[in-house]
Amino acid sequence: MNALVILMFAVVIFAIAYFTYGSFVSKSYGLDNNVETPAHSMYDGVDYVPAKSPVLLGHHFASISGAAPIIGPIAAVAFGWLPALLWIIIGGIFIGGVHDSGSIFASIRHGGKSIGGIINENVGETGKKLFSIFAWLTLVLVVSVFAIVTANTFVSVPSAGTASILFIALAIVFGFTVYRNNFSMVISTIIGVALLFGCVWLGLAFPIELTFNTWIYILLVYIFISSVTPVWILLQPRDYLNSYLLYSLLLGAIVGIFIAHPTVNMPAFTSFSTDLGYLFPVLFVTIACGSISGFHSLVSSGTTSKQLDKESDARLVGYGGMLLECVLAVIALITAIILTQGSYAEALGNGGPVALFSAGIGGFLTKIGIPLAAGKSFASLVISAFALTTLDTATRLGRFIFSEYFEKSTVSNESKGITSNRYFATFVTVVAAGALALSGQWSAIWPIFGSANQLLAALALLAISVWLAKSGKNNNFTKYPMIFMFAVTLSALVQLIVKNFSGGSVLLGTVGTLLFILAIVLAVQAYKALQSASSGQNLSS
Repeated sequence: MNALVILMFAVVIFAIAYFTYGSFVSKSYGLDNNVETPAHSMYDGVDYVPAKSPVLLGHHFASISGAAPIIGPIAAVAFGWLPALLWIIIGGIFIGGVHDSGSIFASIRHGGKSIGGIINENVGETGKKLFSIFAWLTLVLVVSVFAIVTANTFVSVPSAGTASILFIALAIVFGFTVYRNNFSMVISTIIGVALLFGCVWLGLAFPIELTFNTWIYILLVYIFISSVTPVWILLQPRDYLNSYLLYSLLLGAIVGIFIAHPTVNMPAFTSFSTDLGYLFPVLFVTIACGSISGFHSLVSSGTTSKQLDKESDARLVGYGGMLLECVLAVIALITAIILTQGSYAEALGNGGPVALFSAGIGGFLTKIGIPLAAGKSFASLVISAFALTTLDTATRLGRFIFSEYFEKSTVSNESKGITSNRYFATFVTVVAAGALALSGQWSAIWPIFGSANQLLAALALLAISVWLAKSGKNNNFTKYPMIFMFAVTLSALVQLIVKNFSGGSVLLGTVGTLLFILAIVLAVQAYKALQSASSGQNLSS
């Protein structure tokens, strides 16, 4: 079978879905441009700052993408390419896009609050406390892991470190040029993108070689500064410019596949049971980003909702951004399935999914005249750029959720005391993540967070479903995906709990048990809230 057929089929389906199901979802939420968004009504020049839709799409896409939609699909090929492809397409259209756009919309209708704040108002303060603890701990782990991934990348590919530093300087100049000096966005973008690729060239020419620990400390200082800095100075412009790197990668890969039209060498289906586990629920946990990911709800309700210029932008940014990530996941899948099973296993053993992806992209780029070595380096640089984006976005989200946890339910917009101080909340988040990154212990608990990430997605859909019900709106399009994600998560957690306790891993077994209990408690609270909403009673916290 020709891999081009798979790519074309997926792209056409995603395009149709955006204009049909995406439109249905937007109308069901009730997007209304006459309603002022928190970016305007709560403008503070730091976190609440309106952004044009292309700029915000760049930030959102950069934050939710990275290595995750590459690693998951490549690993899931163990079940065969057809189950993986179907989950990417069906999950992205009917669950992921709904989840991401819904998280944005629910947040803007709750004053830019995170999913935890939405749970507080619609389910109860206990639910919010439990969710906030879990979400903050998850973000600490994400920050620590991405710090390690980024530092390792900078050590192994020193040019990526140079290019990333230059990207940051360029973004700051771009931010001041556009937001403070009112330069033309079109002209600034053309110049900025040209300089962006110049940074890539300078990175290859002048690599910076530092030790792993040195990079970790530099990254910790960087994420602290970037997470307390107004979004218009660094976050918005950097993510907007960096998104052109990923757009270029996607376009180059698509054109290369068109020219090469490679043959699929992997079987469409292998077995219901593999070394990864059983297809249900493992497939739906392995492919998270690229189909449906709970981390997206934290980005959508944490930073994106605070920058949304008008409500209709939620469709492009949330639903459209998810489908763009699905395209990236399909391309990642293709880089694996054009290999034979033997070559696939060898590639995973030698460098892992990211190295396999970079080699595959490099091969596609040779079809448009780019040398293989340059193509592989470019792919590695793009992945490292987005790992860095996810790193500081997750830190900012950690700050929001840490402060939100200590909010009293009687306070509408502001928390009191030191916990509301953005410097203190960021410091606690960075120190916790840094300690974990430098301890070397993060890897002991990481395997179970595939399930934890999908639990976040189920909880986000739960919060949205309860809010829609209390608002008197139809919530079937969020409620049924929520039920499915709870089924996936709880099934995966049961398997992990049994596997880890029987294998002697008490730590992982205990964490899995706690996550299972958390899911059950919140599900029960949500059920009561839904029952109350349907009976027209007032919900009491």
